[in-house]
Amino acid sequence: MTNRSPAVSVVIPARDAAGSLPRALDSVAHQTYGNIREIVVAAADETSAQAARGLALVVDNPDRTTSSGLNRAIAATTGEVVVRCDAQAVLPPNYVEVAVETLIRTGADNVGGMQVPVGETPWQMAIGAAMASPFGAGDARYRVGGEEGPVETVYLGVFRRQALERVGGFDEDFVRTQDYELNHRIIETGGIVWFQPAMKVEYRPRGSLRELARQYFEYGQAKRHLNRKHPGSLRWRQLAAPLLLVTLTTALIFSIWIPWLLVLPLAYGVGLILAGLKAAGSPLRIAAALATMHLSWGLGFLRSRA
Repeated sequence: MTNRSPAVSVVIPARDAAGSLPRALDSVAHQTYGNIREIVVAAADETSAQAARGLALVVDNPDRTTSSGLNRAIAATTGEVVVRCDAQAVLPPNYVEVAVETLIRTGADNVGGMQVPVGETPWQMAIGAAMASPFGAGDARYRVGGEEGPVETVYLGVFRRQALERVGGFDEDFVRTQDYELNHRIIETGGIVWFQPAMKVEYRPRGSLRELARQYFEYGQAKRHLNRKHPGSLRWRQLAAPLLLVTLTTALIFSIWIPWLLVLPLAYGVGLILAGLKAAGSPLRIAAALATMHLSWGLGFLRSRA
């Protein structure tokens, strides 16, 4: 990329997003970068399409998945750089400017930053705190922060178009973790995925434990599917949640005959409370959100058949 101000295209997959999409589009419209060629929204429903008309080019996404929406939106763009934005995200004004500078400086194929959960209700705030906690997110730099540098994946992503074309875009077989899967292929083909902590993006967490459980169950299923399709992508930390679920279930069952096994679920409960106390917000709500994330992810991983 020799041009210091390459043309940029912004793509947004949108489903049931009429309430949040205008804020996302407004954050794109107020970027400090001066060469944004086009904004394309891949709408999976008519209400999202209506919210985007007049503010962006709208393409249909009849498959209604994020992967297919992203591919359809990217196909309708021409920019040398492709910026992914989600309908629930709010980009800071200098987001694209920092991303392009980082792409050029590092030679990376994809640059991304931090997901910053911002809740409006008590449960949203608690779930956001759990998602940003090392006890919930592990060592994922895009959630807990860290130094700038190469990583396995990032939040959203700002891509060189040639990198997307090299790997064939998003794999539409993945309903969740399609970003991790794409980044895995970018790295496998010799590319670099770069974490830039200066790129902080607001994100609206789920508003209830039920919604959170469904989200993380699907994450677990998708990760198992990813490990089957790309065996080299497996990391030991990804086994923590399913092993935790198996350990707790086994301990509770066999505690009927071996009472001291109850120490294991009690110790886990204490760990949840301590993690909740360290985070900002209601400790009990945060502990409940952490347990929901761990156990739902683990169950999804174990029950995945895809």
